Amino acid sequence: MNILILSQYFWPESFIINDIVRTLDEQGHEVVVATGKPNYPDGKVFDGYRAGGTQRERFLGRIEVLRVPLWPRGQGGAKNLILNYLSFVFSGLLCLPWMLRRREFDAIVVFAPSPITQAIPAILLKWLKRAKLALWVQDLWPESLSATGFVRNPYALRVVGWAVRGIYRCCDTLLVQSRAFVEPVARYARRDKIVYYPNSLDVRFPVGGAVIPDELRNVLEQHFCVVFAGNLGTAQALETIVQAAVHLRDDPQIRLVLVGSGSRLAWLKSQQQALGLDNLVLPGRFPMEMMPQIFERASALLVSLNDEPAFAQTIPSKIQAYLAAGRPIIASMNGEGARVVCEAGAGLASPAEKVLPLMANIRTMKGYGQAEREAMGLSGRDYFAKHFEMSSQVKELVEILASVRPFISGR
Repeated sequence: MNILILSQYFWPESFIINDIVRTLDEQGHEVVVATGKPNYPDGKVFDGYRAGGTQRERFLGRIEVLRVPLWPRGQGGAKNLILNYLSFVFSGLLCLPWMLRRREFDAIVVFAPSPITQAIPAILLKWLKRAKLALWVQDLWPESLSATGFVRNPYALRVVGWAVRGIYRCCDTLLVQSRAFVEPVARYARRDKIVYYPNSLDVRFPVGGAVIPDELRNVLEQHFCVVFAGNLGTAQALETIVQAAVHLRDDPQIRLVLVGSGSRLAWLKSQQQALGLDNLVLPGRFPMEMMPQIFERASALLVSLNDEPAFAQTIPSKIQAYLAAGRPIIASMNGEGARVVCEAGAGLASPAEKVLPLMANIRTMKGYGQAEREAMGLSGRDYFAKHFEMSSQVKELVEILASVRPFISGR
């Protein structure tokens, strides 16, 4: 198939859509990627790029990537995020039809973590190219806006709901990453459009020459380290992790290692210093090729989300990464993500934003023998292979796209 992948986020940013594109190409499909300028999660445009102007480059030396101008996220805040979201919409509408002139596609796939508005340029391209349009819903809008505190006004949320309904109406297929997404999405779209399509992961992590810094390696190898990897933002219940670190200070062996960056990294550093938390380690963000080394040395892997209904319906993509790594998991979250961890027999779960149960699970995990923890990791890896393996999931995606009749008019 000739497939256009449209996403505000793409390599060198670290998102699962990178692996989807790679696998589609390896399976013989012609893939083009339309995206913005990389700036996530730190909010600064990556070295080698600039916010203005269009750009063409090659992913893996062979997959065409088209980039449109983008207002960087900056250090967060409503103004920067709104400008970031809107700039991609307007740049996409203005630039992509010209950049993709004389190109034909069988299908357009939108990878849609927040914002859902990134689907708007794809709708125009759908009509111009007379192609099938599939929207892969990663975040529930308007629910996630309320859950993160980005929008609280009920009238504004209602307007967003109308916009979501319009976007869904223009799509042929709505792929949802969690079974719990079906009902919320069905409030804004026809149920027969909705298809459960979970996140997957390419376990063939990129190999590079990068090695873990000695300081981090020593921490991982000399302590019982519970490692969180990913965005350090408003949705990750970081206050709960900080308070758990406070309660765990009496055990000199335990370390909570938060690998990554994001809008709340500065706050975490201030809490680390103010509370004297030697057991809270903030080593920063590392390239993807280094993550297998970090996971391999972790005693357990931590995933956490806020106590919000929208997040209870979400399966964060880091859960698939943790399962594939074959390490035991500690989940501090409600709903689908916790269910997957428990169903896989891969670790322990506690309710979202509950400090004492999280602390108890960390102590319990430490109390297990090495053999018990290894068994949890192997069980998680087996579950991943059965439910989330990348190659089979990409083949299923192509089958879904091939079976859809494009909605051009009269339906």
